[in-house]
Amino acid sequence: MQVSSQGVTVVALLADPDAPTAIAQRMARTLPDRLTDMSGQGRQFEVEVVSEPFTSGTEDPPTLMRRIKDRGSAENWDIVVALTDLPLHSHGRKLAVDLNHEHGLALLSLPSLGGLRLQTRARRAVEEAVLGMASPHTDGAAGTSRSQPFPGPSANRLAPSQPGPVRTDEKETDDLRYVVSGPRGYLRVLAGMVRANRPWRLVPGLSKALAAALATGAVATVNSTVWSLATSLSTPRLVIATVGSVAIMIGWLIIDAELWHRSPESSPEAKQRARLYNASTVLTVGIGVLVCYVGLMVINLVWALFILNGQAFSSMTRTPLHAGEYLTLAWFVASVATVGGALGSGLESDEAIRAAAYSKREQERRRKLQNDHDD
Repeated sequence: MQVSSQGVTVVALLADPDAPTAIAQRMARTLPDRLTDMSGQGRQFEVEVVSEPFTSGTEDPPTLMRRIKDRGSAENWDIVVALTDLPLHSHGRKLAVDLNHEHGLALLSLPSLGGLRLQTRARRAVEEAVLGMASPHTDGAAGTSRSQPFPGPSANRLAPSQPGPVRTDEKETDDLRYVVSGPRGYLRVLAGMVRANRPWRLVPGLSKALAAALATGAVATVNSTVWSLATSLSTPRLVIATVGSVAIMIGWLIIDAELWHRSPESSPEAKQRARLYNASTVLTVGIGVLVCYVGLMVINLVWALFILNGQAFSSMTRTPLHAGEYLTLAWFVASVATVGGALGSGLESDEAIRAAAYSKREQERRRKLQNDHDD
């Protein structure tokens, strides 16, 4: 690692566009002072944020590390920490952090940090990586940098791993890796992938489907047959109707927009990645659909409170119109409207659905896979 003069270490946060850039920019506000306080050596730190799609076209960690090295060599940076919201894999394991102490390089995969407290966890991981590379120990005989494990709490969640064997035509690009493993690690990466996709964006992204659902709900709320059905259904049947309508919506969106990932490779590692991507797709779409369902239920309840006449309702259903009947009707109509929304989603373009369901990096990754498959 190079060391700047005058006791100042320049740290570059090289971030993919969108969410990683936003995380890096928020981090950069306090990172210099925190690093100075934590180093305890009187060294000052400067932090620069650079937003560019350094993962474009690949998710291979050695290739990414070479890109980071080339990018850093063209600038006056001492340490380069790259942030991406793509899940990375190395020799069948889920990669969290890739480190090269000699050149002061770090690659951080944000999904490996989980879906909660992402800003705090990312800041801690960056701090630990920078401090570990800013003050490397050296081997006495050779005088070369020796890889340092994470000094802080991130080491408790990540397992260190030495780089595996490489091809004869490929020079190793790192000296220490941190991976996540086991069921908890799988769930953490899965939660991080869903967080990166930001499933709540599915609601405004499906305007035609929502319009169809709202129209269906408005008509169903004033339909006397729907009144009779709603008052006759028990709670278990209403739950079944909810599960069924949500499942129909999820399945229709995934099938119609071709969101299901099919790996062109047949290796166990490729199949494992495909299962992880598909699980994140189902959860992302599922959370988005559930948000839509709850919103429809609230809107239907407000509409029912405004439009329904208690006397007309009682004459048709022979049931007084009380709070319980309002809630039951809104619940049942939300299920009916969700099915209507599934049909309306057929009017959405596949690109619109993918844009609503995935992060920009994930959209580019899937677009590249589709282009490779077409070729």
